[in-house]
Formats: sequence, C-alpha cells, structure tokens
Amino acid sequence: MKAFFKQTIYILTLFISASALSQKTVYENKSFEELASDHKELAIIPFHVLLNLKNEEQLTESNLKALAEREGYAVQNAVESYFLKRKKRKKFSVNIQDIKNTNALLKKHNITISNIDEFTTQELCSILKVDGLVSGNLTLKALISQGVSTSFDFISFVTGSSDYGRIALKISDGDSGKLLWKYEQEITRKSGKNTHEIIESIMKKLVRKFPYDKE
Repeated sequence: MKAFFKQTIYILTLFISASALSQKTVYENKSFEELASDHKELAIIPFHVLLNLKNEEQLTESNLKALAEREGYAVQNAVESYFLKRKKRKKFSVNIQDIKNTNALLKKHNITISNIDEFTTQELCSILKVDGLVSGNLTLKALISQGVSTSFDFISFVTGSSDYGRIALKISDGDSGKLLWKYEQEITRKSGKNTHEIIESIMKKLVRKFPYDKE
C-alpha cells in the first residue's frame, strides 16, 4: 500500500512538473543584439484578445467584440504600467512610448484592434515613429479586467480547470520586421485577481529574461 501511495505521489509530481514546464516558453532571436543595437524607443500596441467565455452564446457579436477590445486595451495599459515601474527601479536600454500617444497615432491613421493585423511591423513603427513594437495576444476564459477568483483546490490545479487562458508577449524589430523575442505563459488563478496583478505576476517571472534590462 505504501509503495502504491509513493508511486502515485511520484507520478503526480512528474505530471505537475511537466505541466509547469509546458506552461511557459521563451524565444529570443539569435541576432537580437545586432538587430536591436540602435533601439531607443518601443511602442506597446493594444493586445489582440480571443474570448472563450462560458456565457458567450448569450452575447451578441458586437458585445463580444467590445469586451475583447476592452481586455486588449487593459492589458496594454498594464504592460505599460509594469515597464514604467520597472524603469524606475532598474535601468532599461529603451524608452516606452506613452500609450496615449500610441493610441492617438493609431486612431489618426484609422488603425483599430480589428484591422491592426493588416499592417506590417515596419508600417506601424513608421507611423508611431518608434524602433520596435511590443505586442501580444491572449486567449481568455474570463474577463480578467473585471477581476477573477484566486481560490482553487489541488484537483482543479492538476486538471487545468483553474486556468483562465494564455498570454503571448512579443517584441518585433521596426526595420526588419523580424520577431526579436517572445514569451508565452498560462494565466491561472495563481497569477492574480485582475489585469494589473496578472501582468505583474507574469512579468516578474520573465524579468531575468527580458532582453532590454541593464544589469
């Protein structure tokens, strides 16, 4: 009985460890230093959000679109807040464009979350007058901007029912349009109870991997 119990615990530990490892991935372009050597300013554009809500069938297409856009802007704001807070504590080799200016310039050129994918990285950087873009996408099972529950049990953690979705954060070069860096992470109840807490929690995990940090 003891042997069976130990074996069960061992299998669960391996499963959880493998699950944790698969939850996040980091990519960095091997030519990052060369491509980003002249970068002085980055712009954070609104994030693209795909909503998979439980009550999605009760929402109209326009309501769902509006909710997704709100989440996209909320994440853009949270990422900016984190970078600005981080910049005060530690030197960054780049500046972050004020998202109010970013969004105003996008609006001036009739660029929205809905059609931003029709523009290349080079085109967006030229319009925004920056050296690179911080962008990303989310798949959400809950509206994190409204606040979510942080309580969960062991079974829900193992089965994945405590997950709220997944976020991908990336940096692209304005001159070449190449992807420089990308980080993906599951969003779970352990991540936080609202957009700012979740983004801060996720960003803290990648802080040593963020390429523009100066030691």
